[in-house]
Amino acid sequence: MKINTFFYFLAPVFLLGLSFTAFSQTAPYKEPKFHSDWSKPSVYPDRIILNFGEHPESQIGITWRTNSEIDSGFVEIAKASGDPKFWQNKKTIPANTGVFDAREIETAEVLAHYHSLEIDKLEPATKYGYRVGDGERWSEWFQFETASADTEKEFSFLYVGDAQNYILELWSRLIREGFKTAPDAKFFIHAGDLINTAHKEQDWHEWFTAGGFIHSMIPSLPTPGNHEYRAKDSLENIQKIRSLSLQWQPQFTLPKNGPEGLEETVYYMDYQDARIISLNSNRDLEIQAEWLESLLQKTKQKWIIVTYHHPMYSASSGRDNATLREIWKPIFDKYHVDLALQGHDHSYARGRVSPGENVLEGVNLRDQTGTVYVVSVSGGKMYEVGGDWTELGATKDRSGENTQLFQVITVKGDHLLFESYTAIGELYDSFELIKTENGPNKFIELRAKAIDERVSQEK
Repeated sequence: MKINTFFYFLAPVFLLGLSFTAFSQTAPYKEPKFHSDWSKPSVYPDRIILNFGEHPESQIGITWRTNSEIDSGFVEIAKASGDPKFWQNKKTIPANTGVFDAREIETAEVLAHYHSLEIDKLEPATKYGYRVGDGERWSEWFQFETASADTEKEFSFLYVGDAQNYILELWSRLIREGFKTAPDAKFFIHAGDLINTAHKEQDWHEWFTAGGFIHSMIPSLPTPGNHEYRAKDSLENIQKIRSLSLQWQPQFTLPKNGPEGLEETVYYMDYQDARIISLNSNRDLEIQAEWLESLLQKTKQKWIIVTYHHPMYSASSGRDNATLREIWKPIFDKYHVDLALQGHDHSYARGRVSPGENVLEGVNLRDQTGTVYVVSVSGGKMYEVGGDWTELGATKDRSGENTQLFQVITVKGDHLLFESYTAIGELYDSFELIKTENGPNKFIELRAKAIDERVSQEK
């Protein structure tokens, strides 16, 4: 009897397996469709995101959104502990509330309130819990950690190129795999084109939904790409004006230490012994060059890491940015920028420039390096690789196409380890930089530990 019962239940399961196999082989792929109202705000906090201030050992910015019914907001914050009643020592701090009225802007078409707060005088290397709300409707408790006052203490951060397309559909798996791989990452660098259409509420809602609680626990350092700039109405379109995404400044609380007129797109923070600089490669390159030179003249941090959108050396053919190279590269060379993190080309490339004249006699140039340039993509839109860096005075050491990637960068004292991973966690690329006392960085190639290069041979 038991045997008959076993086969009685087994048969449908077996048939289900066969039908699923057949279905998976023949069913066409359908992109997800979203209701037009799915991204609208409510009385409950959403789009909760963290941004570090200029001094991440003591400063944090917190931003969230509600509908226009909620005209005030508060942050409750306390030192976190294993005790579930850690909140008994909380401070309740009123936030700034601003009106975001984009009802007349096509693709935005929303009225919302954004609430933001910059908190300072936090303690270094301390984990804090926080929640946001209006006094009645609260978010869950989130946690973040401030930077250490010990400049030699090891830390890691994540870097991704363009999310841009298929954001909720495909970028979600990438950012979540990044968090899984480096759960202790201290911040996230987003190198432009976070979304596809600058003012589009649906795109931004997909970006926040894909990242989910990650945005609320790991501070973001975004830099704007070309897709964060679009005409916001027909008049601007006629005049060929491109405005920064209407949502950019309301939804991020970034350091305001950049040039006037470029606030919260050009800025920097000093995370322990690394100066992290965001540049805006869409506009005012000369103004930024002057600001950057002045900033780097005063930089005392051991590591200089710069992020911007359009690559100095492109990963794909026909996308050269000669003006950018002409204006910014001499400054990078002069002040020995260590690492440039870029996007835009929807493929992967990693290479470097000569360390210049400051080379020790008898040292193989392959073991020394100037700035290392990386181009990467994290979303689902892909281009073929191409372009010869040699003609431009640089070497391309690693390429990749048709691959979603995230990068984990670890800094400890005189060592910087770079690792690039695919969306399923395979190591795709790796190298190490080591600071030397009187010369350029020592370069150690580690790509032999990675999977094979993913580049089409039919070029």
